Amino acid sequence: MTDKPTSEDFLRLADPMRRELFAHCYRMMGSVHDAEDLVQETYLRAWKAYEGFEGRSSLRTWLYRIATTTCLTALDSRDRRPLPTGLGAPSQEATAPLVRDEEVPWLEPAPDDLLGAGADDPAAIVTSRESIRLALIAALQHLPPRQRAVLVLRDVLKWKAAEVAEAVGVSTAAVNSLLQRARAQLDEVAPSLDDPVGPLTPEQRELLDRYVAAFENYDVDGLVHLFTEDAVWEMPPFVGWYQGPKTIAELTRTQCPAERAGDLRLVPVAANGQPAFAVYLREDGVYGRFAIMVLTLSGDRVGHVGMFFEEKLFDAFGLPPKWEGSETN
Repeated sequence: MTDKPTSEDFLRLADPMRRELFAHCYRMMGSVHDAEDLVQETYLRAWKAYEGFEGRSSLRTWLYRIATTTCLTALDSRDRRPLPTGLGAPSQEATAPLVRDEEVPWLEPAPDDLLGAGADDPAAIVTSRESIRLALIAALQHLPPRQRAVLVLRDVLKWKAAEVAEAVGVSTAAVNSLLQRARAQLDEVAPSLDDPVGPLTPEQRELLDRYVAAFENYDVDGLVHLFTEDAVWEMPPFVGWYQGPKTIAELTRTQCPAERAGDLRLVPVAANGQPAFAVYLREDGVYGRFAIMVLTLSGDRVGHVGMFFEEKLFDAFGLPPKWEGSETN
């Protein structure tokens, strides 16, 4: 006779799956902080129910079912999390007044460390860089919650339709219909899950070095040569977005509080499987938190920049409130 499972068994067996469950909740919610809360709720629900777990599926599958249900319940009472480009307004002129909207629940970037996006991470198969790119997470937010869940379970986790039907609470035929509609909508606005995201090339690493130097040296004219012709810059919670190298350079010159070389420090981090920087702004001789900047590269140029002005994101990245670095005059 097999002993009944205990809560101690649960904690030992389930804890190694925490990062991949976080990635799953993040794909569903588009928020680091929501994902953290819902992973905690998933583990609490599972721990309470574990003695009744009969092992008809794997523990991983069982946990994903609970996490999916938990996310869908949360999404019943929450709005989608857009980027400014997802609000439907056209791009703005660089000198237009900045409009800040704190009422919008903006999309948040996520640190690679929390997502388990390292190449040698055991959860890499379900937290691959293809499935956590910022553009894809933003596109998922445009899908109704159930479509979102079906697409993630089928196309990211590679579940069978019958497994997804049980997790989402619909028929297998409904899963196929939801998946078809989700794929069609996603194809219009997002990079494909099949597009590989490889390591940075030497040319791209050189580009990032030049990019950091341009910002830290206040070389605004030099920025123009680092972007693609159709590059997009957006910076929630500001509702505007901006397109084109010259517009982005003018925006930096006229709207950024930095005024001279040394006012900004760009500290390398990694977010959504992409190059990213924690940006610190010098005020009264001290570098304080300013924004988390996530870059999307297109060849040897920058195609998209998301500047996220949310100071609590620095905590998620494990970054200090002040940057103790040497100053440049």
